[in-house]
Amino acid sequence: MSMLSSTPLSASPFRKEIKVSDEEFRQLRDFIYAQCGIFIAENRKYLIENRLAIRIRELSLHSYGEYYNFLRFDSNRRAELTKLFEVVTTNETSFFRNPPQLQIFQDVVLKGAIEDLRKSNQKKLRIWSAGCSTGEEPYTIAIIIHELLRQEVLAWDIKITANDLSEAVLVSARRGIYSEYSLRTTPKEIIAKYFAKDAQDYKLDPKVKRLVSFGQINLNDKLQLARVDRSHIVFCRNVIIYFDDDMKRRVISAFYDNLLPGGALLIGHSESLHNISRAFKPEHHKGTIIYRKTV
Repeated sequence: MSMLSSTPLSASPFRKEIKVSDEEFRQLRDFIYAQCGIFIAENRKYLIENRLAIRIRELSLHSYGEYYNFLRFDSNRRAELTKLFEVVTTNETSFFRNPPQLQIFQDVVLKGAIEDLRKSNQKKLRIWSAGCSTGEEPYTIAIIIHELLRQEVLAWDIKITANDLSEAVLVSARRGIYSEYSLRTTPKEIIAKYFAKDAQDYKLDPKVKRLVSFGQINLNDKLQLARVDRSHIVFCRNVIIYFDDDMKRRVISAFYDNLLPGGALLIGHSESLHNISRAFKPEHHKGTIIYRKTV
């Protein structure tokens, strides 16, 4: 899940007629931050203007101030909050994104977790994909698990919990049908093995889908975070970069609490826990850093 890309929406006469005032921007920015932790800087005010103009038009409102009051007081505000989450988040992802990190995940993190579980006569593996977007990341994890365990996967209790703020992307993820663009970084032999071509689309193998459980989550909601199964591995890639430091600390602390001892956190290659958390022990590998919970 990535937030608020700078890609403008198509031109609209409506947006030329209405502008967001500084006060309205501050109100909406603070409201969005309070709801989901996404922080929108002053120099990105035009994004609020671009993205929310559509909602204002569809609701037959006349200003951003009216929309702010709608979000706070209208009887349909909860449904509109879902729409708000959809328009302030964008989802740029693909299968097998960042291959060097995934190679370390497979060879070091996943293999190590499986070996430890075998030694303790346990075959229960839990992985959390926080900010899963349209499903490419958790399904990639599921494919890697199949590649590693092969037929033995049937003897394991495996659950990949995949969450996102936007219910719209989760609907798409549950379908498990993807365009060629989503597979642009996927090895051809993986496509042949785990996808069935259907006209212009590709259907994911049901045995891969069975490992993944999708659900809506707000990373700013402590109660929702506390309900996620304790995990051996947490993925949260290209999400925290869009939070301010306070929100980052709260989310990373929640991941730490969720992880089982010895568990691993994987974040995006452009993200860092520097000055955010010292609770994890960083493991430096070629092309990536793995953050371990050591106690």
